[in-house]
Amino acid sequence: MDVTQYTKNIPASLLAFVREVREHSPVPVLSIHVVGSVLTPDYQAEQSDVNSIFVIREPRTDFLDFLVSLGKRFGRQMVAPPLLMTEDYIQRSLDVFPIEFFNFREIHYTLAGDDILAGLELDPECLRLQCEREIKAKLLWLARIYLETLAENTRLSRALYNSITDYIPLFRAILFLIEGKIPQSAVEIVAAMESALKIDTQVFQELQIMKRKQAPLTDDDEVRHLYTNLYAATQLICDHVDKMES
Repeated sequence: MDVTQYTKNIPASLLAFVREVREHSPVPVLSIHVVGSVLTPDYQAEQSDVNSIFVIREPRTDFLDFLVSLGKRFGRQMVAPPLLMTEDYIQRSLDVFPIEFFNFREIHYTLAGDDILAGLELDPECLRLQCEREIKAKLLWLARIYLETLAENTRLSRALYNSITDYIPLFRAILFLIEGKIPQSAVEIVAAMESALKIDTQVFQELQIMKRKQAPLTDDDEVRHLYTNLYAATQLICDHVDKMES
């Protein structure tokens, strides 16, 4: 996925944060990578944190304390705490978190050091297995969130539309397994899921709109209709992934 056209989205605050780290870090930072929605058409500056990965030789408390001192300043500017990883951790974790590393590989931009994410090799069966695990976990979550919110309309519908953030990375991985490629925007990803799996994905489109507008539902019938459709669509995706061959 070509993200270069979206590097203009990277805010000055993150670049300033990276500059502070490179100039004043008490330990060497091997590479720094921007990841996530900031490098997609779906980025919303007023809502989305900016995420990054710092590859280091080893975790040390003096480095953590250094990042804490910066976080007090940059956290207010939508700069999320970076994920800290060693190269060894990355290589040993590809089979455990293949969806996460697949998304890092496909959507990243290297600000400093070697681009170690571009060459990550992922086992398709590990990727398929995590897709199955994640989509089945969504079914458990849907039942739990209904009970946790006591089916209160505003709380429940807000939880449902916020969940689209977790569905999209999963959909990317599923589409990659089926078609070997992924679209760029969330809207295109949902449409591609409908085409590839031959299911109705209207509910995911509705969730995207609700999240973008930050507009929870209040009507009993509307909320229950949304919930029922989301559960049904998730179950259909679960059935498909369960039968997939890598």
